[in-house]
Amino acid sequence: MNQSRSEGWKESYERDGFLSPVRIIEQAEAAMHRRHLEDAEARLGPLHYKAKVHTVLRSPLALALHPKALDVAQSILGPDILLYNVSYIIKEPKGESHVSWHQDLTYWGFDGDEQVSMWLALSPASISSGCMRMIPGSHLRGQMPHITGNDETNILFQSQSVEDVDEADCVQCPLAAGEASFHHGRTLHASTPNRSDDRRIGLNVQYISPQMRQTKHDADTALSARGRDRFGHFGEDIPATVDCDPAALLRWRELDERHRSITATS
Repeated sequence: MNQSRSEGWKESYERDGFLSPVRIIEQAEAAMHRRHLEDAEARLGPLHYKAKVHTVLRSPLALALHPKALDVAQSILGPDILLYNVSYIIKEPKGESHVSWHQDLTYWGFDGDEQVSMWLALSPASISSGCMRMIPGSHLRGQMPHITGNDETNILFQSQSVEDVDEADCVQCPLAAGEASFHHGRTLHASTPNRSDDRRIGLNVQYISPQMRQTKHDADTALSARGRDRFGHFGEDIPATVDCDPAALLRWRELDERHRSITATS
């Protein structure tokens, strides 16, 4: 890993609470991974917001463990990294799905904030397709109050949101296919509906430091991605070695339900 680039990533991330854009793979490779996703959807049904897809599909596992992605995560978290969750976030064209202003760590149950999320575009994430918007420096404000609702067009489980966000401060984060953004779990972020003619497909990957603990469930799981896990606070996820293995599919459904139960309550 290039040391000067690593230092630049860390400085920008600590100041702004996010990095964007960062090229992870080329557009042709992103198109290939999109095809893998859509083939899997044909077999398994919708995969939007399903947790732990890296335990049943090799494509999201390979992207989550891509050396360039892990280099960025290492510049932020240090040499020991757990892969906590991988999920697709998909907005269909001309739809109303959106994401309200929120902080991820509000609902994840961790006892700290040694975490970073990667959002990797498998199709263009433009302003018209509803790319992410960030509030620079908002991760330094600590935990903010969230309200919940029942907006069916809000992608978040509880339509949770932070009120009275000054959108004059927001930065649009468009991504070409194969580019990623990385953001802190307390960075305020949101996105608008996809008004384009194509699906907006992102792979959301959550990396954490092994020293963190899960406070809402005693059987949460993760996968060692780089370095060592010296703490053993999480059970071990089993990475996909083939696609849609029947035994893995049974475990995955349990993992997805567990993750939903953790993140769907404050």
